[in-house]
Amino acid sequence: MQIFIDNRSGQPIYDQIYSQIKAQILSGALREDEALPSIRTLAKELRISVITTKRAYDELEREGFLYTVAGKGSFVAPRNTELVREQLLREVEEHLSAAAALAASCGLGEKELAEMLHVLLKED
Repeated sequence: MQIFIDNRSGQPIYDQIYSQIKAQILSGALREDEALPSIRTLAKELRISVITTKRAYDELEREGFLYTVAGKGSFVAPRNTELVREQLLREVEEHLSAAAALAASCGLGEKELAEMLHVLLKED
């Protein structure tokens, strides 16, 4: 598992950890039931507070991405396909909203934007 902390980012450190682990789970880079580093180990590797790492793990567990076994550690939760689909749909909506705002800022109409999307989908 690779986590990179950007101290110059305005994003809180716990959120950077949370976002990167979540992205790795959604992409399949972290597999179901795979053990994650202990909270203490990850904190030591990243040179951050254990509290910060715990906050990220707690948030991931609260959202159903991790589960914890007392005395054994934290593991990637079995993929709830509906949960994963909802998360990915939310991300698509965010990207489409940003694209719509950018299109509007340069005077691109709905028809042209839809045509661009259609062309991009055909290329793949």
